[in-house]
Amino acid sequence: MKTSVVICVYTEERWEDIRAAVASVERQESAPYEIILVVDYNAGLHLRLKREYPGAIVVENTQEKGLSGGKNTGAATASGDIVAYLDDDAVAEPGWLRALEEGFGDPAVVGVGGLTRPLWATGRRPRWFPREFDWTVGCTYRGMPTKRAPIRNVMGGNAAFRRELVERVGGFHTGIGRSVQGRKPRPLGCEETEFCIRLSQRIPGAVMLFEPEAVIGHKVPAVRARFAYFRSRCYAEGLSKALVAQSVGAGDGLSSERAHALKALPLGALRGVGEALRGDVSGLARAGAIVVGLAWTAWGYLVGSLRLKVTKP
Repeated sequence: MKTSVVICVYTEERWEDIRAAVASVERQESAPYEIILVVDYNAGLHLRLKREYPGAIVVENTQEKGLSGGKNTGAATASGDIVAYLDDDAVAEPGWLRALEEGFGDPAVVGVGGLTRPLWATGRRPRWFPREFDWTVGCTYRGMPTKRAPIRNVMGGNAAFRRELVERVGGFHTGIGRSVQGRKPRPLGCEETEFCIRLSQRIPGAVMLFEPEAVIGHKVPAVRARFAYFRSRCYAEGLSKALVAQSVGAGDGLSSERAHALKALPLGALRGVGEALRGDVSGLARAGAIVVGLAWTAWGYLVGSLRLKVTKP
């Protein structure tokens, strides 16, 4: 099996992070067929990477600016059977690629996602931060499977797909993932969610697989460990989910979210209260963060849905 590893990059401010990500891929037990670095409209970074990594394929994003365009460019550039994506601020453990590849042993599997652990820049998890909301920092969250299992969608920073299928279903759609709205960057996401659902809808019997042996660490800067970012990220997720629901239908687009909101989040809030009663006062903060996170995500979804109705021709 030939696997092309794609890392999408955009700023020289992450130079050391990029180097760490590439080094982790180069140390894989199962060597990648090729390493592709996709640079998002940054000529200086493109030139610097070409000089630093003559053995890698360094290309400029040829599609719309943003993460979706970069991923599509990476898939179009790749020549492997599988295209694996790693975030530019993540480091993969040595068995990461081997575990992803093993998931494709079943021909029904079209995509495999791994376990993503947070690497807090502050050195430790904020005591108020609930594990049920680790998705706000791009990591595997409490409520996901703990062993290999089919899932609706994988997380984009630690994922692999059969390459020919990416182009067959139209790639990752722009306008859903990371973008800039007004003067402030809006931490949108969900481009991989929409893509995975669309892929499963168009290929009967297709399976998305969660593989917890495919482990990476995802760096979480101090600013993302603050409550203000947490709240903003939840709101942005709601906005993104409205776009996903419009694209693939609310049934598939919100199925996992409903289950998480109805099961994992109430259990998490009760767990926090119980921990507080046993002497861990931070438990109340975690329970409160769960309530606030759910409320702001729901509010974002409502606002996003209303905007789409207003702008609908």
